[in-house]
Amino acid sequence: MDALAGLLEGPRACGAFMIRACFDPPWSVRVEDGAPLTVMVMARGHAWITPDGGEPLPLRAGDLAIARGPDPYTCADDPGTGLRAVILPGGVCSYPDGRPLNGRMDLGVRTWGDRADGAAVMLIGTYPLRGEIGGRLLDALPPLLTLTSDVWECPLTPMLTDELVRDGPGQEVVLDRLLDLLVITALRAWFARPDAAAPAWYGALADPVVGPVLRLLQDDPAHPWTVASLAAKAGVSRAALARRFRTLVGEPPMAYLTGWRLALAADRLRDTGDTIGAVARQVGYGSAFALSSAFKRLYGVSPQDYRTRTS
Repeated sequence: MDALAGLLEGPRACGAFMIRACFDPPWSVRVEDGAPLTVMVMARGHAWITPDGGEPLPLRAGDLAIARGPDPYTCADDPGTGLRAVILPGGVCSYPDGRPLNGRMDLGVRTWGDRADGAAVMLIGTYPLRGEIGGRLLDALPPLLTLTSDVWECPLTPMLTDELVRDGPGQEVVLDRLLDLLVITALRAWFARPDAAAPAWYGALADPVVGPVLRLLQDDPAHPWTVASLAAKAGVSRAALARRFRTLVGEPPMAYLTGWRLALAADRLRDTGDTIGAVARQVGYGSAFALSSAFKRLYGVSPQDYRTRTS
């Protein structure tokens, strides 16, 4: 499991929030929900997205935007339009003065705004959870990115448009899978750009030597890996692997493995009730004490304190 897959593990298990937002100009909505990742596809019309302290970015029909939280941003028909609504954590909606909207803009199944056939229609998917694994990928993204339809065409948009307003059995699962595919294809397209600043490990996954080694570490972190055993799997010498790995990933294999193990441990401490000893064994540490020592060096707190703070 790489960090892209890890990013999607939580939303698949918990359910992502999705909605079809429909507006007639003038409209302006400020988003303060603190979500770690929000995907927006402009299905009709146009919009401007303005991050706090940043420049407005245009979004036209067929374009996609990804906002990396928790910083707020504003979506509007024009950057100068006054606010009409504020989105707060938990999907709570209010007027700019704080008065609750109380469902006044609800238009039906997963549809919100002025009218269902509004001039501007935006498909929005929000991932509610951020973990240490997903953070390894999210931290490489700008606060707000866009992919325009002239450089990236999404075949999922028509299907997502249709499925969003359905309310049949298993619909939440269908939408989760569609959103997962949308995020994967969008992030791949973003990092594949010639000027992309992808994480070093992301590019290294394509290397014929380092890529398979990274997958071994990510898929089986509890294995007692050594540089020698990894080199044997890759069919190269220890020195060659160590040199190539450091060049492409930016750190030695064992340092990468330590960071990966501790990221996994952090997510399991937050998301499960497993004992610290059980978590330690799952990620490759022989005891709770060994995990605690390594964990505190990296995160500055003990595993138990981390669990308490993130629960």
